[in-house]
Amino acid sequence: MIQPAAGRLGEALLYLVTPIRPGSRELDPFVCRVLEAGVDVIQLRDKEMEAGQLLRASEVVRSRTLEFGALFIVNDRVDVALAAGADGVHLGQGDLPVGEARSQFPAGLVGVSTHSREEVMRADGDYLGVGPVHATPTKPGRPGVGLDLVRFAAAGAGAPFFAIGGITLENASEVIEAGATRICVLRALVESQDPRKDATAFRRLLETASK
Repeated sequence: MIQPAAGRLGEALLYLVTPIRPGSRELDPFVCRVLEAGVDVIQLRDKEMEAGQLLRASEVVRSRTLEFGALFIVNDRVDVALAAGADGVHLGQGDLPVGEARSQFPAGLVGVSTHSREEVMRADGDYLGVGPVHATPTKPGRPGVGLDLVRFAAAGAGAPFFAIGGITLENASEVIEAGATRICVLRALVESQDPRKDATAFRRLLETASK
Protein backbone atom coordinates (compact mmCIF):
# COMPACT_ATOMS: atom_id res chain seq x y z
CA MET A 1 0.00 0.00 0.00
CA ILE A 2 1.30 3.48 -0.88
CA GLN A 3 2.14 5.61 2.15
CA PRO A 4 0.05 8.80 2.58
CA ALA A 5 1.48 11.93 0.95
CA ALA A 6 2.43 13.62 4.23
CA GLY A 7 4.45 10.59 5.28
CA ARG A 8 6.26 10.41 1.96
CA LEU A 9 7.03 14.13 2.19
CA GLY A 10 8.64 13.59 5.58
CA GLU A 11 10.97 10.99 4.10
CA ALA A 12 11.69 12.81 0.82
CA LEU A 13 15.27 13.86 0.10
CA LEU A 14 15.53 14.56 -3.64
CA TYR A 15 13.04 16.78 -5.47
CA LEU A 16 13.03 17.44 -9.21
CA VAL A 17 11.36 20.29 -11.08
CA THR A 18 10.86 19.53 -14.75
CA PRO A 19 9.21 21.11 -17.78
CA ILE A 20 7.09 19.13 -20.22
CA ARG A 21 10.10 18.62 -22.53
CA PRO A 22 13.06 18.01 -20.18
CA GLY A 23 16.18 18.83 -22.13
CA SER A 24 14.21 18.33 -25.38
CA ARG A 25 13.57 14.72 -24.31
CA GLU A 26 10.32 12.82 -24.15
CA LEU A 27 8.86 13.23 -20.67
CA ASP A 28 7.93 9.63 -19.88
CA PRO A 29 11.31 7.88 -20.29
CA PHE A 30 13.09 10.76 -18.52
CA VAL A 31 10.72 10.54 -15.56
CA CYS A 32 11.23 6.77 -15.38
CA ARG A 33 15.01 7.11 -15.32
CA VAL A 34 15.12 9.64 -12.50
CA LEU A 35 12.51 7.84 -10.41
CA GLU A 36 14.46 4.61 -10.74
CA ALA A 37 17.50 6.49 -9.44
CA GLY A 38 15.74 7.72 -6.30
CA VAL A 39 13.96 11.01 -6.99
CA ASP A 40 11.23 11.31 -4.32
CA VAL A 41 9.20 14.26 -5.64
CA ILE A 42 8.56 15.51 -9.17
CA GLN A 43 7.10 18.94 -9.78
CA LEU A 44 5.80 19.72 -13.25
CA ARG A 45 6.54 23.37 -14.01
CA ASP A 46 6.09 24.84 -17.46
CA LYS A 47 4.97 28.46 -17.51
CA GLU A 48 4.63 28.49 -21.30
CA MET A 49 2.12 25.65 -21.57
CA GLU A 50 -1.67 25.92 -21.55
CA ALA A 51 -3.81 23.97 -19.12
CA GLY A 52 -4.65 21.21 -21.60
CA GLN A 53 -0.98 20.55 -22.38
CA LEU A 54 -0.10 20.58 -18.69
CA LEU A 55 -2.88 18.13 -17.94
CA ARG A 56 -1.74 15.67 -20.59
CA ALA A 57 1.82 15.83 -19.27
CA SER A 58 0.51 15.55 -15.72
CA GLU A 59 -1.17 12.26 -16.56
CA VAL A 60 2.23 10.86 -17.54
CA VAL A 61 3.94 12.06 -14.37
CA ARG A 62 1.05 10.96 -12.17
CA SER A 63 1.14 7.44 -13.59
CA ARG A 64 4.89 7.07 -13.12
CA THR A 65 5.05 8.59 -9.64
CA LEU A 66 2.32 6.21 -8.49
CA GLU A 67 4.31 3.33 -9.97
CA PHE A 68 7.41 4.32 -7.99
CA GLY A 69 5.68 5.59 -4.84
CA ALA A 70 6.88 9.17 -5.37
CA LEU A 71 5.05 12.45 -4.89
CA PHE A 72 3.68 14.49 -7.79
CA ILE A 73 3.38 18.28 -7.45
CA VAL A 74 2.05 20.79 -9.99
CA ASN A 75 3.49 24.27 -10.07
CA ASP A 76 0.97 27.06 -9.44
CA ARG A 77 -2.08 25.50 -11.15
CA VAL A 78 -4.46 24.14 -8.53
CA ASP A 79 -7.01 23.32 -11.26
CA VAL A 80 -4.51 21.12 -13.12
CA ALA A 81 -3.33 19.48 -9.90
CA LEU A 82 -6.89 18.57 -8.97
CA ALA A 83 -7.77 17.29 -12.43
CA ALA A 84 -4.59 15.19 -12.59
CA GLY A 85 -4.99 13.70 -9.12
CA ALA A 86 -1.67 15.21 -8.04
CA ASP A 87 -0.42 15.07 -4.46
CA GLY A 88 -0.13 18.83 -4.19
CA VAL A 89 0.67 22.21 -5.65
CA HIS A 90 3.67 24.52 -5.34
CA LEU A 91 3.20 28.27 -5.00
CA GLY A 92 5.48 31.25 -5.45
CA GLN A 93 5.27 34.41 -3.39
CA GLY A 94 3.12 36.09 -6.04
CA ASP A 95 0.82 33.14 -6.65
CA LEU A 96 -2.45 32.10 -5.03
CA PRO A 97 -2.40 32.47 -1.22
CA VAL A 98 -1.81 29.23 0.66
CA GLY A 99 -5.18 29.46 2.42
CA GLU A 100 -7.03 29.77 -0.87
CA ALA A 101 -5.10 26.86 -2.36
CA ARG A 102 -6.01 24.73 0.65
CA SER A 103 -9.67 25.67 0.38
CA GLN A 104 -9.68 24.53 -3.26
CA PHE A 105 -7.46 21.48 -2.69
CA PRO A 106 -7.99 20.40 0.93
CA ALA A 107 -6.40 16.98 0.49
CA GLY A 108 -3.29 18.31 -1.27
CA LEU A 109 0.12 19.31 -0.04
CA VAL A 110 0.99 22.98 -0.51
CA GLY A 111 4.61 24.00 -1.03
CA VAL A 112 5.83 27.60 -0.89
CA SER A 113 8.91 29.26 -2.36
CA THR A 114 10.84 31.47 0.07
CA HIS A 115 13.68 33.89 -0.66
CA SER A 116 14.34 35.67 2.64
CA ARG A 117 14.34 35.12 6.39
CA GLU A 118 11.00 36.90 6.69
CA GLU A 119 9.40 34.67 4.07
CA VAL A 120 10.80 31.54 5.72
CA MET A 121 9.37 32.54 9.09
CA ARG A 122 5.90 33.47 7.89
CA ALA A 123 5.49 30.67 5.32
CA ASP A 124 2.63 28.33 6.17
CA GLY A 125 3.14 25.66 3.53
CA ASP A 126 3.50 21.96 4.16
CA TYR A 127 7.05 22.33 2.86
CA LEU A 128 9.26 25.19 1.72
CA GLY A 129 11.59 25.80 -1.17
CA VAL A 130 14.52 27.92 0.10
CA GLY A 131 16.54 29.79 -2.48
CA PRO A 132 17.70 30.27 -5.08
CA VAL A 133 20.91 29.37 -3.30
CA HIS A 134 22.81 30.38 -6.42
CA ALA A 135 21.61 32.57 -9.28
CA THR A 136 19.98 30.46 -11.98
CA PRO A 137 18.55 31.14 -15.44
CA THR A 138 15.30 29.47 -14.37
CA LYS A 139 14.73 32.50 -12.09
CA PRO A 140 15.95 35.40 -14.24
CA GLY A 141 16.61 38.61 -12.37
CA ARG A 142 16.56 36.99 -8.93
CA PRO A 143 19.95 36.99 -7.20
CA GLY A 144 21.19 33.98 -5.28
CA VAL A 145 20.45 34.09 -1.55
CA GLY A 146 23.60 32.18 -0.65
CA LEU A 147 24.14 29.62 2.08
CA ASP A 148 23.15 31.92 4.96
CA LEU A 149 19.45 31.47 4.22
CA VAL A 150 19.94 27.70 4.13
CA ARG A 151 21.56 27.90 7.57
CA PHE A 152 18.72 30.07 8.84
CA ALA A 153 16.07 27.66 7.54
CA ALA A 154 17.92 24.68 9.01
CA ALA A 155 17.89 26.37 12.41
CA GLY A 156 14.31 27.59 12.47
CA ALA A 157 12.00 26.74 9.56
CA GLY A 158 8.64 25.51 10.76
CA ALA A 159 8.25 22.97 7.97
CA PRO A 160 10.50 20.64 5.95
CA PHE A 161 12.50 22.60 3.39
CA PHE A 162 14.30 21.86 0.15
CA ALA A 163 17.28 24.01 -0.79
CA ILE A 164 16.91 25.01 -4.42
CA GLY A 165 18.62 27.09 -7.08
CA GLY A 166 21.78 26.37 -9.05
CA ILE A 167 22.58 23.24 -7.05
CA THR A 168 24.90 20.85 -8.87
CA LEU A 169 26.87 17.74 -7.98
CA GLU A 170 29.90 20.00 -7.62
CA ASN A 171 28.35 22.31 -5.01
CA ALA A 172 25.73 20.09 -3.36
CA SER A 173 28.05 19.11 -0.50
CA GLU A 174 28.44 22.71 0.66
CA VAL A 175 24.65 23.14 0.62
CA ILE A 176 24.30 19.98 2.72
CA GLU A 177 27.04 21.17 5.08
CA ALA A 178 25.06 24.40 5.55
CA GLY A 179 22.21 22.33 6.99
CA ALA A 180 20.07 21.23 4.07
CA THR A 181 18.92 17.63 4.38
CA ARG A 182 16.78 17.90 1.24
CA ILE A 183 17.58 19.46 -2.11
CA CYS A 184 15.63 20.37 -5.21
CA VAL A 185 17.20 20.42 -8.67
CA LEU A 186 16.11 21.32 -12.18
CA ARG A 187 18.92 21.87 -14.69
CA ALA A 188 21.27 19.44 -12.92
CA LEU A 189 19.05 16.57 -14.10
CA VAL A 190 17.00 18.09 -16.94
CA GLU A 191 20.16 19.09 -18.82
CA SER A 192 22.23 16.09 -17.73
CA GLN A 193 23.69 13.74 -20.32
CA ASP A 194 22.94 10.87 -17.93
CA PRO A 195 20.07 11.85 -15.59
CA ARG A 196 19.85 8.41 -13.97
CA LYS A 197 23.55 8.44 -13.06
CA ASP A 198 23.43 11.99 -11.73
CA ALA A 199 20.21 11.42 -9.77
CA THR A 200 21.87 8.39 -8.17
CA ALA A 201 24.85 10.54 -7.20
CA PHE A 202 22.63 13.21 -5.62
CA ARG A 203 20.75 10.52 -3.75
CA ARG A 204 23.95 9.02 -2.34
CA LEU A 205 25.13 12.43 -1.13
CA LEU A 206 21.86 13.05 0.69
CA GLU A 207 21.63 9.56 2.17
CA THR A 208 25.21 9.73 3.41
CA ALA A 209 24.55 13.10 5.04
CA SER A 210 21.40 11.83 6.75
CA LYS A 211 23.16 8.92 8.50
